[in-house]
Amino acid sequence: MGDRIHHDGVLIVGAGLAGLSAALSAAPRKVLLLTGAPLNQGCSSAWAQGGMAAALSDGDTPELHAADTIAAGAGLVDPAMAALLAREGPAAVRRLAELGAPFDRTVEGGFAQSLEAAHSRPRIARVKGDQAGREIMEAVVRTVLSSRHVEVRAGARLKGLLQDAEGRVCGVVVVHNGRPLEITAPAVVLATGGIGGLYGVTTTPAELQGEGLALAALAGAVIGDPEFVQFHPTAIDIGRDPAPLATEALRGEGAKLINASGEAFMAGYHPDAELAPRDVVARAIHAEIAAGRGAFLDAREAVGAHFPEEFPAVFAACLSGGVDPRIQPIPVAPACHYHMGGIVTDAHGTASLPGLFAAGESASTGVHGANRLASNSLLEAAVFGVRAGVAAASETMPGPRALRRLMTPDLPQDALQTLRAAMSRDAGVVRDAAGLDRLLGQIDQLEAAHGRAGPLVAARLVASAALDRRESRGGHFRTDYPLSLAPQRTFVTLPEGTPASRAA
Repeated sequence: MGDRIHHDGVLIVGAGLAGLSAALSAAPRKVLLLTGAPLNQGCSSAWAQGGMAAALSDGDTPELHAADTIAAGAGLVDPAMAALLAREGPAAVRRLAELGAPFDRTVEGGFAQSLEAAHSRPRIARVKGDQAGREIMEAVVRTVLSSRHVEVRAGARLKGLLQDAEGRVCGVVVVHNGRPLEITAPAVVLATGGIGGLYGVTTTPAELQGEGLALAALAGAVIGDPEFVQFHPTAIDIGRDPAPLATEALRGEGAKLINASGEAFMAGYHPDAELAPRDVVARAIHAEIAAGRGAFLDAREAVGAHFPEEFPAVFAACLSGGVDPRIQPIPVAPACHYHMGGIVTDAHGTASLPGLFAAGESASTGVHGANRLASNSLLEAAVFGVRAGVAAASETMPGPRALRRLMTPDLPQDALQTLRAAMSRDAGVVRDAAGLDRLLGQIDQLEAAHGRAGPLVAARLVASAALDRRESRGGHFRTDYPLSLAPQRTFVTLPEGTPASRAA
């Protein structure tokens, strides 16, 4: 059965920016932070290149930032949540700078800000060009490790939740040092990241397979908008898994998308060309590749010789694949990058089950809608991570009660690779009923052979909701239903596994 310990404080699973932000804001309440990988590894936050969007300049306002967020989200953004994110964004960036995140500065000492797709103003606070995620995380990790109220336990892999008869989440089951360990706590914050590892081509750590999302769903939590997956248009196509990323900031600096004949093609797909919303750019690149014309990001003129100092991560990734972006166009392809869906929460990270909170990419706050605005992900992790930590710190544990283990089996590596290929093929940039039916049949077969493993539960949530949404909107594009209907969010509860209700 393993051991059981009680933590009289906040229990956080996941050590990306959302989890770390929650840990810091829960003070002075004790925090136990669980992570499967060492700190600053195995999380998307550390890999983020673009930066953090926030209205930090004189020519910008939170209202404009919120409006851009709402426009990008294709009718499904909660306006109140977007306003909250944009309003608290500048303070979040300044707070991280105070912790030591070395944001790029202007000669006057302000935040240097760049332009990215679908933003009406330059508002991306960057670090050393494309080093934002790594540098921000290093500063936050240093702070967490020096905080006396936080205990970090690395090498603890989430395997289950502990739940009482009334549905309250009272703890987790992890595998630590090869042994199962039950940890009870008054509040559990799931900051377990996205679902990139469910796809054959992803820009995120491959270990992010929706385990927290799946366990929350199996426990009965409401899941929001699981069909909406964002595919970054410009993963560097050099055969690596995960695929390295060519940040959107390159297009903000003037890089052009061309085909193998050297023709710039984006103006034929959208009037904003290279700065069109991500879903539009991803589908355009997908179409060019499918037509046999190929797709390349040409930054020779826009960046050229300045690559090593302006975009060191992109430069190093390209060189590792035999491409010198100073003198060659970069081969690119769409890749799974971000999950707009997740565990439904309110503005304080509170999920629909008592005792359960969620933050970051594993949560669905309603702020991203059908298509996340560029560089809003680190911002959401910081803003809503803080809020979840504050709220979770106020929870108290009910009296003694019987608890049940809600566990998922492991999925063997060969079965996971089968699933990843099927998800990329049938729940990718473009979808249709035939492909989604085929995918659900594949998931049925894998579940029959291996049980209700977490990756299969998460994949079924995506596929079922994508099949049910008979329209195209944001990151979800159906070739058999290319038009958009009245905007409605999807809310899913298991065990049904299909959308139980929709609300405008």
